[in-house]
Amino acid sequence: MAERIGLYPGTFDPVTNGHLDIIGRAARIVDRLVVGVAINIGKGPLFPLEERVELVRAETDTIAARTGTVIEVVPFEGLLIGFAQQLGAGVIVRGLRAVSDFDYEFQMAGMNRRLDPKIETVFLMASETNQFISSRFVKEIARLGGDIASFVPKLTHERTLARVRQPAAD
Repeated sequence: MAERIGLYPGTFDPVTNGHLDIIGRAARIVDRLVVGVAINIGKGPLFPLEERVELVRAETDTIAARTGTVIEVVPFEGLLIGFAQQLGAGVIVRGLRAVSDFDYEFQMAGMNRRLDPKIETVFLMASETNQFISSRFVKEIARLGGDIASFVPKLTHERTLARVRQPAAD
């Protein structure tokens, strides 16, 4: 039987407990999961690409050990479907938090299907404890001095607080 390769793409700026929930569940349905960390300069990331990759790798090691699934964390830029083809992925995994996510993701899945009908998009609903978490809100709460400890893993929590507390460059 051919290896089932899944791709879970995102900017992961920062990686949240919601992302890790989806990664853990996706790891149970594929043989190898590639977490694609998008360069996406246009979003004005809090963390540079290398640090986002490092944080996702650190947080997914325990998931890989627990599930027995190979999890790779790889940076990418360009067209998602091209990256999926390059990896030999048959599945693109997307997490859904709310109905508002579905509209965008539904359109994206349709476009990807037109670009390569052999690659399926699989949607995983965020667990009830993670449905409201977004990286954007985590960054905003951290910048405004709020407590983000329940939204992100420990290492990411420490790094996020250190980054938002850095004095602005003149």
